[in-house]
Amino acid sequence: MITVRPANERGAANLGWLDSRHSFSFGHYYDPVHMGFGPLRVINEDRVRPGAGFDTHGHRDMEIISYVLEGALEHKDSIGTGSVIRPGDVQRMSAGSGIRHSEYNPSDSDPVHFLQIWLMPNEEGLTPSYEQKTFADGDKRNRLRLVASRDGRDGSVLIHQDADIYASLLDRDSAVTHALAKGRRGWIQVVRGAVEANGKSLRAGDGAAASDLPTLQITGKADGTEFLLFDLP
Repeated sequence: MITVRPANERGAANLGWLDSRHSFSFGHYYDPVHMGFGPLRVINEDRVRPGAGFDTHGHRDMEIISYVLEGALEHKDSIGTGSVIRPGDVQRMSAGSGIRHSEYNPSDSDPVHFLQIWLMPNEEGLTPSYEQKTFADGDKRNRLRLVASRDGRDGSVLIHQDADIYASLLDRDSAVTHALAKGRRGWIQVVRGAVEANGKSLRAGDGAAASDLPTLQITGKADGTEFLLFDLP
C-alpha cells in the first residue's frame, strides 16, 4: 500500500528569513496523524534568505541529515566542525549526548534550499559526531545511490539507525526498482520533478509511505526529477 502525503498539505512556517514546509509535526505545527514514519521523525524543506540562518542551538539523541538542493549552507558545531554544504553533499550529524551547532546561508545574494531530515537513533547517549560526503550526479543518474546507511557501506555516511537512504536523479520515463524486505517499509520524498511510484503520481514536495509491498518501482515523469528513498524498519 502507498499513501501519499501531498506537498500542499504539509505544515508551514514563514519567519521572513526562513520559509519551511514540514512533512511531519515540527515546532508549532502539530498533526497527530503525521508524527513521523517509523524512526523517520522530520523532513523539513527549508529555504533561507541570503545572510540569514539558524543561530547556535542544541540537539541530543537524534541523527540529523542535511541535503542541499540549491545554494550553500555553512555549518559550525561544538565538536569543532566547520564546513560548507553544497548540492551533491550529504551531511550527517549525530547529536548523541548533546551537541550545539549553527547553520547559515553564507551568500549575500543567493538563497539556500535544502532538506533537513531527522531520524531517531537506535541508541541514546552516543558520542556526538559529524560526517560529510559528496555524491556525484552521475552516480545517481537513473539509479539508486546509497547515501546513508547503518553500516556506512558503499561509501555512504553512517547513521545510527537500521535505515538506508538512497538518492536518485531520473530522466523522463527512466525507472528504478527497490526490494523491501519482509517487515521493512519505505518513504519516498520527491525533491524535483515528478514520479510514478507503483501507480501513484507524486510531484515535487510530495511524500509517500509504502508498506506491505515487496517491491517499489519508481518512474520519472519529468526531466530533471530528483527524489530520496528511505528503507526503514
